[in-house]
Parts: sequence; C-alpha cells; structure tokens
Amino acid sequence: MTEYDNGGDYWAIQIDELNRRRAFAEEMGGAENVARQHATGRLTVRERIKRIVDDGSFREIGTFAGTGEYNEDLKLKNVIPASYVAGMARIDARSVAIGGEDFTVRGGTSFSAQRRKGGQGGYIEDLAHHYKMPLINLIDGAGGSVSSVKRRGFVTLPGVDGFERSVQLLGEVPVVSAVLGTAAGGPAGRAILSHFSVMVAGTSQIFAAGPPVVRRSLGQEVSKEELGGASIAVNKAGSIHNIAETEDDAFAQVKHFLSFMPQNVWQLPAAFKTDDPVNRRDESLIGIVPENRRQAYDMKALIQMIVDKGSSFEIRPTYGRAVITMLARLGGRPVGLVANNPMVYGGAMNADAARKQNHFMELCDTFHLPIVFLVDVPGFMVGPQAEEEGTLREGMRLVYTAGQIKVPTITLIIRKCYGMAGMATSNKNDVDLKLAWPSGEWGSLPFEGGVAAAFRREIAAAEDPKAREQELEAELRAYASPFRTAEALGVEEIIDPRDTRPILCEYIALAEERLRIGLGPRAKAGVAP
Repeated sequence: MTEYDNGGDYWAIQIDELNRRRAFAEEMGGAENVARQHATGRLTVRERIKRIVDDGSFREIGTFAGTGEYNEDLKLKNVIPASYVAGMARIDARSVAIGGEDFTVRGGTSFSAQRRKGGQGGYIEDLAHHYKMPLINLIDGAGGSVSSVKRRGFVTLPGVDGFERSVQLLGEVPVVSAVLGTAAGGPAGRAILSHFSVMVAGTSQIFAAGPPVVRRSLGQEVSKEELGGASIAVNKAGSIHNIAETEDDAFAQVKHFLSFMPQNVWQLPAAFKTDDPVNRRDESLIGIVPENRRQAYDMKALIQMIVDKGSSFEIRPTYGRAVITMLARLGGRPVGLVANNPMVYGGAMNADAARKQNHFMELCDTFHLPIVFLVDVPGFMVGPQAEEEGTLREGMRLVYTAGQIKVPTITLIIRKCYGMAGMATSNKNDVDLKLAWPSGEWGSLPFEGGVAAAFRREIAAAEDPKAREQELEAELRAYASPFRTAEALGVEEIIDPRDTRPILCEYIALAEERLRIGLGPRAKAGVAP
C-alpha cells in the first residue's frame, strides 16, 4: 500500500494547505495595515482589481509567492505575501494583463524572489508581451528600498533590473498606468512608460524621489503633494496625462481609453455601432467662428458638433492647453483629433503644447488611429519666455514627427494656419488631404507683424506710419482669400462647415480600408514618454 492509496485523506490535506495559503495571500498585510490603507482614502490592490475588471474574470498568477514563516519542526506558521498582485482578466470582455503593488505589505516595495511578479519588469509584462494583450498597471509603491542591501549583502548596479520589457511593450500593446498612491523609483518610471496614465487628485503623488531624499539632498522641506501631486505632475510637468477625482473615476478613464485601442499593434481598433447619423449637419457650425479674426471661440464645442455624440475622450486636458488632443469616433470608427485652441494663447503653439501633440500623434500612429487636424494656429509662440522654453526645438520635433507618421491624416483648416506650426498639421508623405472652411486663412506668417517686418522702411518713411501699415495689410489681405488658393489647388476643397461631419465620416471609412489593407505582421516603434 502506498501513501496515495488512501487518496481521500491525502487530497483533503493538500486542498486544506492550498486554501490556507490562499487565505494568507488574501489577508495581504493584515487587518491593521488594510484599515490604514482605507483610512487614507485608498483601496487595496485586490479591491482595485475587482473594481476595474469584469466580474469574476480575474485569474491570479503567483498567488502563493511570499515569505513563509516556519516553526522548529518546519511547519508553516504564516506567509507574508509578495508585495505585488498580478494576473490576467477581462475588461469589457477583452483579455488584459493586470497587476499592482500591495501597499499594505512593506509599502509596496519590491519583493526578492526567483522571479518578479511585476513592479519593474517581471512575469506580468512577459505575459502581456507573449500573449499580445494590453497591460494595466495599478501603481501604489516606491519600488526598491535601501533596507534590501542588508538582506542581499551588496548593492546592485543600476540597469541590472531595467526597463527593457517596459520599453518593448510600448511598440506592441496598449500600456495603461493608474497612479493610485505614492509612486517613486521604479513604479514611477513605469507610470511614465505608458501610453496613457491617470492619477487621483489628493491621494496620489509621483516623483523620482520623495521628501526625505529632497530634504537630505537639497535641504528643502516639501510635502508629497507639493513635490508630486496632480497639480504638479499633470498640470505643470505633464508627467501624467489625466487627473481623476476618485479611484473609480480613474478606472472609468482607463476603460474609456482602452475602448479606442486595438488589442495589439497587429490588429485594428474596433469600430462600434452608433445611432448618430453620419450625414448629420449641425446648423450651429455656421457662425461658430467669429467674423472678428481676433476673437476666440470654443473649439471643444465645435468638436462635439462633429464627432459621434458621447464618444470623445480628451487626453491631457490640463497640460499644453493651446492644443487639444482627443480620442473620438466618426461613424463609429475611432480617430485621433488634434485641434488648436484659440482660447489659450490664441492657439499659438508653445513648448508644452508641442510635446503634448507629439506624444499624441505617436500614440495614434502606433495603434492605427487616423488623425484629423482641426487647424487654427497663428504660428509658434514668440517672445523671450518661448525661446527659453525651447519652443522652436519642440515645434520642429513636431514637424519631424508629422512627416514620419504612417496613418492616414486629414487636415481641416478652421481659421488660421501659419508658419512652421502650420506645417505640423499635415503629412506631405501621405495623400496630404487639406480641406478648409471659408473662414480659413494661411501663409508664412500673419499679416499682423509680417507687414511690419517686410515693409519696415516704407512704413517708417510714411507721413503716418500706422496708417500706412494698415493700408498695406488691407492690400495684401485681398490676396489671402482661401478661394484664390483653391483656384491653384493649394487646398483640395473648401467646404460648408455644416458638411464637416458627413465628409469626415466618409474619409475615415476609407481610411479604415487603407489601414486594413496595409496592416502587416510588424511592430511599431512605440511612443516616447
């Protein structure tokens, strides 16, 4: 008789052990630490996963990883679980890899094991890579800790545990990060290495190193919120894309973003059915652009009149506000919208707006989203501050990217399109389709300022220099009619503003066919952070 003959008792013992160890994992850092996490207004990582994925779809990987505590007879007393929870799940019925730090266990600092579950590299990134599915990072931890030196007996050289897989994934699958607590070190780096990131106002922060390191290095006293709260990381630095009011809001934004993305770069984004007619002509589009060329108008309102109702999702709404970058649908098909914002700097392109637009165009190019440019840009921002911020350099990087993208592009000039900033709103390597409203105007630079430079001596010699300058501007403006450019086929078509949605929907349907024909088994270069 072998030890397996009495199978009932044997398997009862094994299943009991299995359930016992699973219970240790689900206790996380213990009731006291879980209560402390809740007291800060934050959910635990297991609660977060449950909130964001489809009911019952989470299949955990590495459940039993941790540090076992044994008695003198080598019998298990307790297991301190690994500080990372990961697995596969479904979000809106699509497979994803998902993981996050468990802040209730050692503050979410990295766990030493034969193989990482996640946090910086690890199994969860390998899973996303090999199965070509989106990766969701729920970030709430500081990565490594100097206390680990004592345990290892030596310090590790930076780069031994690098971001190679994180970088690789940017050219393969959608990578989304939700910063839900304090992120520093490796987890903060991974939040940046994302196609879309969001953080919660008031309860999450992100920085390279926290207040104790700043105090020791620089002698400055700052709070976590002052150092890396949403007002800094999102609004000023642009390190994180969007702000959420609550964790549930963050999860909703993650899901909305994913709805525009394909499963990987070898597939096209899904088209949805829409009840919004593609031939809808909004009468409000007539007159939305003021007759006074200097008067601002609401470009976001204009967009809502064109896209499928309820479909829009803005990326980085509080950063680089001179340009609007938005995911939306036209006739049920996903597109990327790049629109100048005349309510901020008159739509002039500054350095932050250029960086924002550059990232968004790369995102669209990576995941096969056609780009529609809604143009009202008077040029690059000028002046001492603009030069100090490197506006020209960032702007020309934008021109370079616009010439490299492979997805179909459509340029619709709403009002102004001037100078090198105007060059970044079309792709000369594509069919270069340029449409315009009758309100459109363009050139190397606006007549205001341009006349003053070109006719400087003549204006200075005039009896009334100001009056002569205005005369010259009026004289040249007669040549600036968009219909004169259309006569030379310098712009392909001038359209009635009310026809904008039907025309764009038609071209986007054609763009989808182009993308379907051209899609091959190739990975994209990815998106620079």
